[in-house]
Amino acid sequence: MLTIYCLLIMLHSDLDKGEGTVKYTLSGDGAGTVFTIDETTGDIHAIRSLDREEKPFYTLRAQAVDIETRKPLEPESEFIIKVQDINDNEPKFLDGPYVASVPEMSPVGAYVLQVKATDADDPTYGNSARVVYSILQGQPYFSIDPKTGVIRTALPNMDREVKEQYQVLIQAKDMGGQLGGLAGTTIVNITLTDVNDNPPRFPKSIFHLKVPESSPIGSAIGRIRAVDPDFGKNAEIEYNIVPGDGGNLFDIVTDEDTQEGIIKLKKPLDFETKKAYTFKVEASNLHLDHRFHSAGPFKDTATVKISVLDVDEPPVFSKPLYTMEVYEDTPVGTIIGAVTAQDLDVGSSAVRYFIDWKSDGDSYFTIDGTEGTIATNELLDRESTAQYNFSIIASKVSNPLLTSKINILINVLDVNEFPPEISVPYETAVCENAKPGQIIQVVSAADRDLSPAGQQFSFRLSPEAAIKPNFTVHDFRNNTAGIETRRNGYSRRQQELYFLPVVIEDSSYPVQSSTNTMTIRVCRCDSDGTILSCNVEAIFLPVGLSTGALIAILLCIVILLAIVVLYVALRRQRKKDTLMTSKEDIRDNVIHYDDEGGGEEDTQAFDIGALRNPKVIEENKIRRDIKPDSLCFPRQRPHVEDNTDIRDFIHQRLQENDADPAAPPYDSLATYAYEGNGSVAESLSSIDSLTTEADQDYDYLTDWGPRFKVLADMFGEEESHNPDNVT
Repeated sequence: MLTIYCLLIMLHSDLDKGEGTVKYTLSGDGAGTVFTIDETTGDIHAIRSLDREEKPFYTLRAQAVDIETRKPLEPESEFIIKVQDINDNEPKFLDGPYVASVPEMSPVGAYVLQVKATDADDPTYGNSARVVYSILQGQPYFSIDPKTGVIRTALPNMDREVKEQYQVLIQAKDMGGQLGGLAGTTIVNITLTDVNDNPPRFPKSIFHLKVPESSPIGSAIGRIRAVDPDFGKNAEIEYNIVPGDGGNLFDIVTDEDTQEGIIKLKKPLDFETKKAYTFKVEASNLHLDHRFHSAGPFKDTATVKISVLDVDEPPVFSKPLYTMEVYEDTPVGTIIGAVTAQDLDVGSSAVRYFIDWKSDGDSYFTIDGTEGTIATNELLDRESTAQYNFSIIASKVSNPLLTSKINILINVLDVNEFPPEISVPYETAVCENAKPGQIIQVVSAADRDLSPAGQQFSFRLSPEAAIKPNFTVHDFRNNTAGIETRRNGYSRRQQELYFLPVVIEDSSYPVQSSTNTMTIRVCRCDSDGTILSCNVEAIFLPVGLSTGALIAILLCIVILLAIVVLYVALRRQRKKDTLMTSKEDIRDNVIHYDDEGGGEEDTQAFDIGALRNPKVIEENKIRRDIKPDSLCFPRQRPHVEDNTDIRDFIHQRLQENDADPAAPPYDSLATYAYEGNGSVAESLSSIDSLTTEADQDYDYLTDWGPRFKVLADMFGEEESHNPDNVT
């Protein structure tokens, strides 16, 4: 830091005669704030202290101007003021404090960490920024390179188990470490990391454990521990039982959290058999470091002595499972076996036996509570239940709560009580062209009794069938027999079925036998012996047609008949639909005709007599505007007087139609051609006219009034032009 109290620069223009007509001005970096100029003399002064680390140089511009006109007298001059550095900044550790680690037992010179200090002074000017490193605290364990700042170990075999943490004070001094230089410090925390340089050690050579003889298999009976001063995975210990006395009864595993050895029971203990066990346990590291093998084996051994404690135990059966056999015809109360249980404790107690009742099947047997003998309680049937499985419980008389349970398996032996029978099939076939001595069927036997190994069945004909037999039975001596023909050909027309009684005997005691009847059907076969037909009806069918062909022919006939019936039904349905459309499905009862008819002479389509003559309407007629299928009852019409008005006539017909019970339930249109009476022109019909035009006299048209004047004139003119009418 430089503080300026004196003149820095003196400016002077050649045009300045000292008469006060020239004025000096200053502009640029720091003008007016850091630097100022005397307007009269041109002297430049620094008005505050300068710091090179803040700004190393300043660029300024100065000019001389006329004080009156304010015009420049000379061109503007530019100059640079450079700040010269001094040692005013100490070195600083920007990344401090530091944390480092190094493995224990490292050799001298092992790399730990590199530190670095920064000096803000100008490194190009003098020794202000030249830094030298040194250790103020941490010797003689560590050293530092003065130029690079690399920290290394200075002592060999530093042991983490002795001291784990080290704090080192590092100094950085500028001016090359010379007197008067500025210095900065930082702290480096160094930790020694663990290596596996220590084997596990048991704190004592003998461990004593006690375990009750009733301890279950797999239970933990005790813990032992070896101490390893190492840390982490280097302190992981594996325990093993050294083979020896009792070692096969126990096992040991490592507790991963506490690194203890947990001793577990592999087999049951018995105080009455053995009261103590002794074996050795070995503890070793899982992760070894080859650099320390020379230090000796990384394992230790200790002796474990286990004392078995006596416990009041339940009785013990002599066998793990009892299997007994009994014949199914054994009388009730017969002893079939016995179970035995003993109290092995000191001062043994008597034992009581009873059956663990869980099902109705347990009631077939009883047990003597003192002797343990088992006897039948009901008659047994092997075909119903071939095996019984139940449990027997033994308890100590001195302590009934201590019980043991054992399973009893009783097999019911078979007694030969059922005769053998022929296995299916009971029916077979023989070809008409069969030869004598031909085997047509092989049969076997089945016995509902439990057949013992090696039991044999024998087959033969019954005595009544052995006289002139058509078939015989050939025993193959392997529990099967063949049905053998004795005739040269068979005829279905003579006899279609044969019944063959076969006698089967077993070899058990007592011997059981049965007679089984086989049905033999005579069939037609081809030359290879393949059966073609066994039905009686097939005898009368043509030989050239097979059963399949006949079925196909019948099927075709049935299909043709179905097509014909379907066609006729469709035709009838179509005709019926047409009739219903034309007659039944009448919407407004309006009948349309497409022909013009034959005029007044066509009286077949509709009877118009009733329209001409009102007297005819009294006759009872059937309505023609409804379906004529059902018969309509005649209705009584009142007599219509002559000369009635047409309105009365139509009204009367309307009432008749409304009262008609046979009228359709929808609107109908009834048309009446009655002209009525009282017309001046009378009837205009030509039916009653003269037969020839010559007989016609049209003079009466003039009497009909003005409405018929044109008609009268027309017919009058025709009469005047007719030469036949000239008189």
